Amino acid sequence: MIKKYYDTDCNLGLLDGKTVAVIGFGSQGHAHSMNLAESGVNVVVGLRKGSAHWEKAAKFAETCPNFSVATIEEAATKGDVVMMLVPDERAADIYNKQVAPNMKEGDTLCFAHGFNIHFQFVKPQADIDVIMIAPKGPGHTVRTQYLEGKGVPSLIAVYQDYTGKAKETALAYASGIGAGRAGILETTFREETETDLFGEQAVLCGGVCELMHAGFDTLVAAGYEPEMAYFECIHEMKLIVDLINQGGFGKMRYSISNTAEYGDYRTGKRLITEETRKEMRKVLTEIQDGTFASEFMTEMSSGRKAKFLATRRLQAEHPVEKVGAELRDMMSWLKK
Repeated sequence: MIKKYYDTDCNLGLLDGKTVAVIGFGSQGHAHSMNLAESGVNVVVGLRKGSAHWEKAAKFAETCPNFSVATIEEAATKGDVVMMLVPDERAADIYNKQVAPNMKEGDTLCFAHGFNIHFQFVKPQADIDVIMIAPKGPGHTVRTQYLEGKGVPSLIAVYQDYTGKAKETALAYASGIGAGRAGILETTFREETETDLFGEQAVLCGGVCELMHAGFDTLVAAGYEPEMAYFECIHEMKLIVDLINQGGFGKMRYSISNTAEYGDYRTGKRLITEETRKEMRKVLTEIQDGTFASEFMTEMSSGRKAKFLATRRLQAEHPVEKVGAELRDMMSWLKK
């Protein structure tokens, strides 16, 4: 049974007198750093000189006396706790060249995703703690929920406990970003990394996107109008997923018509067959044994000029993108 913690289990005071260096100010970076600062923690954001985010971070610093901006090297030097919130493919290079040389014994290195540690692209020095604090939501949600006095459930994990206080630090950090208001779940770097990658590839991105494309293509090839295919196979996906998020599959099936529910039971297993499940197990094996991680990092190190960017271009040229843009332009609520 996974362990759960709340603010009453956390001691934010462990961060008193310490500085948290947040490397990056993107989706997660801005949320972590702002939330921590407004929780009373001393925060320094580490950015590359000339970064597009520097001005945004500096503007917030004008309103918050315990929040500042510095270069990555300066932030790592000042930080007792250093959170790496940079893209997976850049983390090892930034850590090795700009962060590690400026960390001291007893410091804490943090991640919001276990990828680089689990697959050993980042090999941390032995005399520091290494932990993970991973909110289960995008940065803007982490920020807005905090401002509303709420929080986003988050995962914590300990990879290396040099000081004997790594878990307590993880709980304090998680509480500082608001996670203790919703719930903090304890996992491992391995479990978080492998389940996250599998979910993205087999279901959330690879699986769902390909399923929607296939449905769209099937209807259009059969002579139906692209607009109708888009509405039925893509637009309404959000309606279904929102119902599942709100109350599980039970609420979704309660909310749809009997016709739709009967079709759900009749057809789902014809599409997700044993062959599909076999392929899912193969995808999971490739994640577990490092095949995917190695392939991804090789692709990124090539300047993303091979499969990655070529595939992105091809996907952008799919007819669904044109008809989707035209239909979304009719939906005023999407323009907020």
